[in-house]
Amino acid sequence: MLTTTLTAIFAFLVGFFVYWIYVRVKLGGLKNHIQEMLENARKEGETLKKEWILEAKDEALKIKQNAEEEYKQKLKDVREAEKEILKKESNLERRSELLDQRFENIQRQESDLRQKEKKIEQKREEIEVLINQQKKKLEEISGLSSDEAKQLLMNEMIEKARMDAQIKVKEIREQALLNANKEAKKIITEAIQRSAADHTAETTVTVVNLPNEQMKGRVIGREGRNIRHFESLTGIELIVDDTPEAVVLSGFDPIRREVARIALEKLIQNGRIHPARIEEMIEKASQEIEESIIQAAQDALMELQLPPLNPEMMHFIGRLKYRTSYGQNVLKHSIEVGWLTGLMAAELGFDGTLAKRAGFLHDLGKAYDRNVEGTHALIGGEIARRYGENEIVVNAIESHHNEVEMIHPISALVQAADAISGSRRGARGQTLESYIHRMEKLEELSNSFSGVSKTYAIQAGREVRVIVEQDSVSDRDADLLAEDIANKIQNEMTYPGQIKVTVVREHRSISYAK
Repeated sequence: MLTTTLTAIFAFLVGFFVYWIYVRVKLGGLKNHIQEMLENARKEGETLKKEWILEAKDEALKIKQNAEEEYKQKLKDVREAEKEILKKESNLERRSELLDQRFENIQRQESDLRQKEKKIEQKREEIEVLINQQKKKLEEISGLSSDEAKQLLMNEMIEKARMDAQIKVKEIREQALLNANKEAKKIITEAIQRSAADHTAETTVTVVNLPNEQMKGRVIGREGRNIRHFESLTGIELIVDDTPEAVVLSGFDPIRREVARIALEKLIQNGRIHPARIEEMIEKASQEIEESIIQAAQDALMELQLPPLNPEMMHFIGRLKYRTSYGQNVLKHSIEVGWLTGLMAAELGFDGTLAKRAGFLHDLGKAYDRNVEGTHALIGGEIARRYGENEIVVNAIESHHNEVEMIHPISALVQAADAISGSRRGARGQTLESYIHRMEKLEELSNSFSGVSKTYAIQAGREVRVIVEQDSVSDRDADLLAEDIANKIQNEMTYPGQIKVTVVREHRSISYAK
């Protein structure tokens, strides 16, 4: 046992000694290796140091060369700028010298002008003295003062100018008629022939038929409550008289009258008439009218082949369906004017679509309630401007009754088309009283001129025949008289279309055989 223990201890000591020797040898080799690495690192560091120094010197040299080149370039630019400045200074000096010379020349010219003005003033004074002397001699010779001579000369010149102007006006008118009459007739005739429109004549009353006489009692209601409620809601007077199987709706507002008609017909058809039912039928009738207003505007635009308008304007246009002017339906009249204006504009080379739009919208202001102040032309122009219409269209609307100045030929075409549509036979109704008054006014205006013997309004007031005294009115005066009468009629009367003024002067030679 002891032997085994000693052997183990000996073996351990031998192993420890061998391991110690191995470690010493290993550590010595490692130290040498580390020293070699340090030596190598030192050598590489010196090499890199030398390389970096060389590169830094090269970079510094390049920077120096670039700086020198840049300095040379800037120096060159500065010298060129100095040369340019010197050149400009030289030019300025030359200009200054030229200006000094010009200033001296102007001063000399001013001095010369002053001397010439003095001489002219002296001459003028001498001439005035001579003229005064001549005037005195002429006054002594003629027996007239200078003012009387001037007035006499002015009267002669005015009379001569008046005669020459009348001759010139006649020549221009005849030449214009010769060149333009045929073409104008062609344009207007083609426009009228190609435009076809149906017209309705409306009044202020609408008759509603009843199925029997007993229905009148239902319409009136107990103690008249139905009829009073109906009138209060519609604003239309319901007249129940002795007319068999019919009642009359009376009111100036055609839209309200149409609402009342539709509502009353629905009530009659249903047979049950009481206040609640009346309110229901009036509400339905109002909705139907609103729909018909929009539909009428859409149909009119489709007929004229125009693009859609602002929805608010569509409502105004549709309301024209229920407006009349002298018995002529305003919407139908507007469609006709639109066609006429578009056709004439196309013949003359203008924008046909724009002209058609202007003609169609010319009576837009008539859709407004009558309580609004202002003429329908100005109201319509304001509506069109509010909804962004072209300024040419706005001006055509405002100027078609000469309330504002026309700015484009299309405005004149709209005015002409409006007159054509309103003055054609059957387009508008006219009372006998207003007709007679217009005829008397035409004859009265014509008879107010001196030299007029008799006046006859003929062709339903479309022409005035004026007979003048041949002793007091010459042929030249007759031409001027026709123009004066036409201007006075135009300024003092309102009429559709145009009125022709014909002055007749005849010379009669009378002798008697005895």
